[in-house]
Amino acid sequence: MKMNAPAAGIIKEPFGALPDGREVQLYHLTNEDSMQVSITTYGGIVTSLTVPDRTGRIADVVLGFDDLDGYLAGHPYFGAIIGRCGNRIARGSFTLDGRGYVLARNNNGNHLHGGIAGFDKALWQAAPHSHADCPRLSLAYTSADGEEGYPGKLDVTVDYTLTRENELQIGYRATTDKPTHVNLSNHSYFNLAGAASGDILNHHVLIDAEHFTPISEDLIPTGEIRGVDGTPMDFRKPTAIGSRIDSDDTQLRFGGGYDHNWVLNSDDSSLSIAARVFEPTSGRVMDVLTTEPGVQFYTANFLDGSITGKEGAVYGRRCALCLETQHFPDSPNRPEFPSTVLRPGEVYRTTTVYRFSAK
Repeated sequence: MKMNAPAAGIIKEPFGALPDGREVQLYHLTNEDSMQVSITTYGGIVTSLTVPDRTGRIADVVLGFDDLDGYLAGHPYFGAIIGRCGNRIARGSFTLDGRGYVLARNNNGNHLHGGIAGFDKALWQAAPHSHADCPRLSLAYTSADGEEGYPGKLDVTVDYTLTRENELQIGYRATTDKPTHVNLSNHSYFNLAGAASGDILNHHVLIDAEHFTPISEDLIPTGEIRGVDGTPMDFRKPTAIGSRIDSDDTQLRFGGGYDHNWVLNSDDSSLSIAARVFEPTSGRVMDVLTTEPGVQFYTANFLDGSITGKEGAVYGRRCALCLETQHFPDSPNRPEFPSTVLRPGEVYRTTTVYRFSAK
C-alpha cells in the first residue's frame, strides 16, 4: 500500500486488525526528496521503502506484502523488529548469573529471532512526530518477565526517523528490571533494483570487516573468529554477490549461501560504516552505519518461490539481501563474544542508519 505523491511529513492510516480485534496502523514517513518509508505497528515492520535511482525514478526496495493478512499468514521476518535477541541461540538455552533459562525453540531445536512470538509479532504503541524535514515514528513495547523464556520485564522503544539526507535512522532503547539478554535488530530484505526485480547476485557489496564468525552445519557459531583473507567472506573491496556465492566452500555450503556474522572493524560503539551495497542497473547505493559490533549478511537462501508478496511478486531464492546489525549470534553462550547482558539500572542503546543515494 502506497500513498500517491505524498507531501513531506507523516500520515497514519488503518492497516486492519489482529484476530483478537486489536487495530493495526500504518504510518507513512516522507521527506522532501520524496523518499518514503511505511511502517506498521504490527511487528514494527517496514512494509515499503521507496527511493530514487540515478534518473530520479522511484522504486520500492524492500520485500513485503500489500496488506496485514500477508504478514499474519507467516513470513521470514520481512522488515520486522527482531527481539529480544536477534539471530540464533544454541539449544534455546543459556545460563545467566548461575541460573539456567530455557527459551522458545523455533529453529531446529535452537532459538531464532526472539522465539515463536518475538517482537516481530508484537503490537507496538506508536507516537508520531511530524516534522516536515525529519519525520519520526516512536514505537514502544513492554516484554513481560518470562516472555519466550527471557527473564525480566523489558521496556523497549524503537525510533524510526527519515532524514533530509535520505537516511532511515533506527534508534533502539531498552531497560529491564532483572538481568537479561538483549540484541535488537531490523530484518528488512533489500533489492536495490526494486523489490520484484529478480535475484541480487549482481549487487556489489562491501563489508568493513577483517573477520567473521564461522558456523557449524546447524548455523550456530563455533566460537572461532576467523580472518576473511583468502576466503569467499572477504568483502573488504566491493564484490558482486554472485561471483563467489556458489563456490565449493564449507561455510557457504552450510549456509546455502551467505548467512554469517561479520566482525566489524570499528573498535568502539561510535556510529561507523558497516557495509555498502551498489546496484549497477539503477545506480542505487545503500550505506549501512551502526554502533553495533557485528552485521549478519544474509542472501535470502531460504526463499523458494512459495511466497507471493507485494503486487503479486513471487519471492524466489536470493531475490533480496539482509544486513542485520547486531551483537554476535549465540552471544549468551559465548563469553568470548561481546556481551548482550543488560542489567537493572543500565540502558541499552544502539543506532543503525540505512543511507540511500545513487550514482
